[in-house]
Amino acid sequence: MAKIQMKNAIAELDGDEMTRVLWAVIKEKLLEPFVDLKTEYYDLGLKNRDNTDDKITYEAADAIKRLGVGVKCATITSNAARVKEYNLKQLTPSPNGILRGELDGTIFRTPIFVKNVKCNVDSWKKPIVLGRHGYGDVYKNCEIKTDCPGKAELVFTGEDGKEIRKTIQVMKGPGIIQGIHNLDASIESFARCCFNYALDQKISVWLGTKDTISKTYDGNFKEIFQRVFDAEFKEKFEKAGIEYFYTLIDDAVARVMKSEGGFLWACKNYDGDVMSDMIASACGSLAMMTSVLVSPDGKYEYEASHGTVQKHYYRYQKGEKTSTNPVALIFAWTGALNKRAELDGTPELSAFAKKLEKAALDVIESGVMTGDLARLANPAAKEILNSWDFIDRIAAKLN
Repeated sequence: MAKIQMKNAIAELDGDEMTRVLWAVIKEKLLEPFVDLKTEYYDLGLKNRDNTDDKITYEAADAIKRLGVGVKCATITSNAARVKEYNLKQLTPSPNGILRGELDGTIFRTPIFVKNVKCNVDSWKKPIVLGRHGYGDVYKNCEIKTDCPGKAELVFTGEDGKEIRKTIQVMKGPGIIQGIHNLDASIESFARCCFNYALDQKISVWLGTKDTISKTYDGNFKEIFQRVFDAEFKEKFEKAGIEYFYTLIDDAVARVMKSEGGFLWACKNYDGDVMSDMIASACGSLAMMTSVLVSPDGKYEYEASHGTVQKHYYRYQKGEKTSTNPVALIFAWTGALNKRAELDGTPELSAFAKKLEKAALDVIESGVMTGDLARLANPAAKEILNSWDFIDRIAAKLN
């Protein structure tokens, strides 16, 4: 059978550890037999990022901007232990942070539902889409650890030379100080991305911040979202029969736990990092969630929503075939192929992506799954497979 042709390439960003191993297996077993795969390959493995002083990461970001679509494997963000383990020159920054900053993107994460894995939150009947701001906050912070008493100050010097200075705290002993920032333009992009995505999906938008305490920083998110909504989206939302809703982040969390789902929850960067994992875990597994970074000018980077599965990788190095769930990696590829098909006008490629997604879910719903889902399945799993056999079963379903 002739392979499905692609008109244009996708930027392919390889990653680390167990997800890197499975990335190659997915390409070999689920993609290359069916699609004449066109990609521009960028190795974002930790050692290569260190060797190139992260030049490779910026090149990958430029490729996504140029091609319009990228797909990314999970990557390691280094810490002191990783510097020693991989013999790195330095602590390397988060590749996701670089990509999000370069694309000025918003991350949308949505749990993947299957009939035989029920949510721990009984009221959730529809997926909750988590819209996470991809810029600023602790991911672009500046930190100081002090070893003596002193005065901590926040200072801004304008281009005109005027200075704003505020005392953070007169510290009576050693401590820690952190500075974070955001940009009005990035928050505006975040708001537009969320409202546009909600219109596309025909779902309402919730935003939660803590403007009662952080009156300037969090209050700025609230003010900008409302201004953008009123000026550009209010009438569109009314016609679509959806709404925009603001509340405090703690109230939003309480409401979410009692809701039936089916809306987009817009969160600041760190809030979104935490809450997306909570939603994924409550719906079954971190490996059962889609993730896409969307820029304001319509560039898309589909990614694995979880980490590199470090512990499984160490077991794999010892010769064990682990039962690591590859669904999020598969859906990263199908999301990218579907978007490429949409942009290029190649319906057969889109149809294949949807068939692959259905094949993966059909295998799980038949009672065949990896270990993470087997612990949650009802009725109980019929077969618990390692990753390789699970991927083979999906390939057989496709064939």
